[in-house]
Amino acid sequence: MGYRHPFISNNNKVNNVDIIGIGYMGFETPNLQAWREYGPQVMGFGIGKNPESDPDSLYFKIDDRRHRFAFHPGKVDRIVYIGWEAVGRMAFEDGIKKLAAANVDFTRGDAELCEKRGVRELVRFRDPVGYQHELFYGQKWLPRSFQPGRPHSGFLADERGAGHVVLITPDYTPELEDFLLNVMGFSWYGAGAGKGRTGFFRSKLNHHTSHDIAYGHGPGRMGVQHVGLFVRNVRDVGETYDIVRQRELPMMMTLGQHAQDPHLSFYHFNPSGFAFETIAEIEPWQGDPYELNPEKLSLWGHEMVGPILGASVKTPEEVLDAEYLPTYLAKR
Repeated sequence: MGYRHPFISNNNKVNNVDIIGIGYMGFETPNLQAWREYGPQVMGFGIGKNPESDPDSLYFKIDDRRHRFAFHPGKVDRIVYIGWEAVGRMAFEDGIKKLAAANVDFTRGDAELCEKRGVRELVRFRDPVGYQHELFYGQKWLPRSFQPGRPHSGFLADERGAGHVVLITPDYTPELEDFLLNVMGFSWYGAGAGKGRTGFFRSKLNHHTSHDIAYGHGPGRMGVQHVGLFVRNVRDVGETYDIVRQRELPMMMTLGQHAQDPHLSFYHFNPSGFAFETIAEIEPWQGDPYELNPEKLSLWGHEMVGPILGASVKTPEEVLDAEYLPTYLAKR
């Protein structure tokens, strides 16, 4: 038998914000040129349209949205924002009310920032760890506009978000879980089968996958551990796996099937030093009416052939914005 997480209550379920999932993610990197080749040729990403105010960044498409991933010039490989998609304006306003009620500082994005993101409106705020988040609605899209960079049947993103992300936190605290459950309105999925303190969470309207975001405890460390992307069929996983091996790109975990998620996947490192998990659904996800405690991470495969934390995981001083770092250090 499993058990319900202690932070979850029926009251928390009533007013959860209508969030679909991750709408977009933004990164900084000194390796933009490597990404220009890697994104289309290895992952099958399409090249997105640059906003007029941001000609130097690189935008990738995985579906008909204007973009899902943005890579901006920077001195260090790091994640700089995660955009959460509210289902519409009413849900967006409800989300702002929840942030205000929880005394979470937020700022509204101006017209230029909204144009860069390709959304109608957005607000920016930080989680208790210090990662930058954005809540938005109305992302720009154009039917049949996705053109993969190589032969590829496409990605699954429209009704579930652009995938999932696993972040490393120097401290895994009750404050973090309270923020995710009671402010963001996420559901608790579980701690997984890994060692150490980890939590997996899913947004309210994502009924297709087990989690959208996870935090893993890494004392003194911050950064992206991996990003998971769902592709349309097993062939897409296999072809990406072949390309990674042919190019001798560094691998984290070989092909395998997780115990809790009945999907086929593998992990390899990208030019920014975090891993992409390429995933194909081979069985429908059955939901999580109670918390499971799997005996092992995977039913088969997923041999660990590389480091669990890539080069993208650094110290907080390297990952956090310079203007926010004094605030972070004052909390320590």
